[in-house]
Amino acid sequence: MANPVGVATAFLQALSGNDADAIAELVSEGFRNENQSSLGSECTGRDEYRRRLPHFLDAFEDRRYEVDDVVEQRRDAVTDVVVRYRFRARYGGAPIEMPGVMWLTIRGPVVTRRVDTFDSLTFLKQTGQAE
Repeated sequence: MANPVGVATAFLQALSGNDADAIAELVSEGFRNENQSSLGSECTGRDEYRRRLPHFLDAFEDRRYEVDDVVEQRRDAVTDVVVRYRFRARYGGAPIEMPGVMWLTIRGPVVTRRVDTFDSLTFLKQTGQAE
């Protein structure tokens, strides 16, 4: 059985890289990508998630997720891993740093669901789109 925290960490590391295929390999066929932030978007399925990744990878240069805290909870055949993170990147040339929380549901070696919440107002302020 895969280590759920290891799967979650590998997923965040992949998101920090530039290989959309490597990211998509870490999610299930029926992957649900949910975003609670007003600027985020949602999708269902590995293929649709993979199709959207290049836009994210291109928009946020030099991105990295720094983990502040991790909580793991096993239930039935899955494990929920909640990660409090700090996202750092460059967007349109502007440096950004946003706190966020991801709730990842892990089944075996893949992520089946991702619920992400980040500070949209901080992003807008740091990119000069809000005061």
